[in-house]
Amino acid sequence: MSVQQQHATLNRTNDKMPLCGFGCWKVENNAAEQLIYDAIKAGYRLFDGACDYGNEVEIGKGIARAIKDGLVKREDLFVVTKLWNTFHSKDHVRAAFEKQRKDLGLEYIDLYLIHFPVPLKYVAPDQAYPPGWYPVSGPQKIEFECSPMYECWGAMEKLVDDGLTRNIGISNFNVQAILDLLTYCKYKPATLQVEIHPYFPQKRLVEWVQAQGIHITAYSSFGPGSYIALTDDGKTADPLLEHDVIKLIAQKRNRTPAQVLLRWAIERDIAVIPKSSHEERMKSNRDVFTWALDDSDKQQIASLDQGLRFNNPDSYGFNLPLFS
Repeated sequence: MSVQQQHATLNRTNDKMPLCGFGCWKVENNAAEQLIYDAIKAGYRLFDGACDYGNEVEIGKGIARAIKDGLVKREDLFVVTKLWNTFHSKDHVRAAFEKQRKDLGLEYIDLYLIHFPVPLKYVAPDQAYPPGWYPVSGPQKIEFECSPMYECWGAMEKLVDDGLTRNIGISNFNVQAILDLLTYCKYKPATLQVEIHPYFPQKRLVEWVQAQGIHITAYSSFGPGSYIALTDDGKTADPLLEHDVIKLIAQKRNRTPAQVLLRWAIERDIAVIPKSSHEERMKSNRDVFTWALDDSDKQQIASLDQGLRFNNPDSYGFNLPLFS
């Protein structure tokens, strides 16, 4: 790919999706409005959120303030959010989407993803929002419902037909789940969002999905840090930002370790969604389009592959080996 290429062109709409966006997971509610505003000032145009993050009202306020102050126009932004597991029923997709759209204060969403291929028992928003993985009352045990993916995807496609979201996609789907979806979908997913970092590059998945004309967005580009509080299975690994291999490449390139990790993904035509609350790091994380890694750098990074997945419901204490 070109060093300067900064967007992916999505199937069906030909919309230009920025390859470097801003992730909203674990953005605290009391900081979200200002953080989004600052990120827009720093040049970010893609914002990746979700119902499950519980901060969409505040994110919407940050976007609205930036538009009001003339930093951007709505059409300059690419807003991504996700359908949570408890709203997979064809009878609940539209209402869930509309709540998220109104919370964000937007007339339309650029890309709406199914967060996990996991249909959980419905929880009404007035009972708990975001609903999380467990029911509102009772034992901490996930409860499934009979909401087939073909019906859920059909309701997602209806959002496209009604002009509410321009693109639809998926997150945390494996090849088997994607292949099933491709047998009946009217609109192919525009993107797949999955965990990708040098400890877990997912080479074959990436190659196969890209061959289907579906773009990939990586989350957790910096590795294990975000999952320390979630994982109970004892998996540990050195932080990638402090790994000697990454640090040496960064020194050679006169870059930060974060820039090396992000550039590694972008050179695979994978979008990234880093998050930072520091203005200088925000700007630094976006500076990944004017330079490149060489073959030696890539070979060294390839040696870090451990097949080590951190975002796995089965390791959070749920009886759900989703990726097995």
